[in-house]
Amino acid sequence: MDRNFDSYAEKYDSWFMENRNVLYSEAALVAYFLKKGEKILSIGCGSGLFEQILRSDYGIDIMDGIEPSSDMASIARARGMEVEVATAEDCPVRPSCYDAVLYNGCPGYITDLDRALSRSYASLRPGGKVILIDIPKESSYGLLYNLAKAVGTWDHPLLEGVCPRDPYPIELVDKACWRTTAEKAAAMERAGFSGLEYAQTLTVHPLYSGENIEQPVPGFDRGDYVAICGYKSL
Repeated sequence: MDRNFDSYAEKYDSWFMENRNVLYSEAALVAYFLKKGEKILSIGCGSGLFEQILRSDYGIDIMDGIEPSSDMASIARARGMEVEVATAEDCPVRPSCYDAVLYNGCPGYITDLDRALSRSYASLRPGGKVILIDIPKESSYGLLYNLAKAVGTWDHPLLEGVCPRDPYPIELVDKACWRTTAEKAAAMERAGFSGLEYAQTLTVHPLYSGENIEQPVPGFDRGDYVAICGYKSL
């Protein structure tokens, strides 16, 4: 999991605040599989921006976080979270401690997803769930971001007229390595999770995805932001 987000903490937050409809569409998806009163661990919690929205808009309190960037962790702490600076692969295992472990927007920055998920499995109570939320490699955003990553800039003739007016910072795009939905589902099953469920948002072309706030819908066949929820056996 990438530790090098320290210099981009403010840029991360400011981009989401300037793209409010995308932010709140994604936040609604994050809330989709969570419930009030659950004890939740947020892996790669970043600045705690999504957790703040979940608390204020959905009544879902996420107090515990893991974040490899110390700058991001500091902002999350200022927003009320208890955050340990560590990677997903090496974070502490707290046996049977949590009802849910959330990976929001970070799977593409985790090198060894199998190791991370096995640690999450051990930290969940029987019947608990893990939720992976990310841009699928096969989605419109995934294809667009990988093209921008390949050419090293948003300012390229191949991207003219097809990317959002305010695209995700190229520095953060360059650090990601997105997986397909099938690859993430397979990793969850290898870790022991079953009963996989899917939900999605950002279902229009990236050029138009910031025009409205979307509510999530079941499935994974057309969303540019997809959640996969899997369960630990009882």
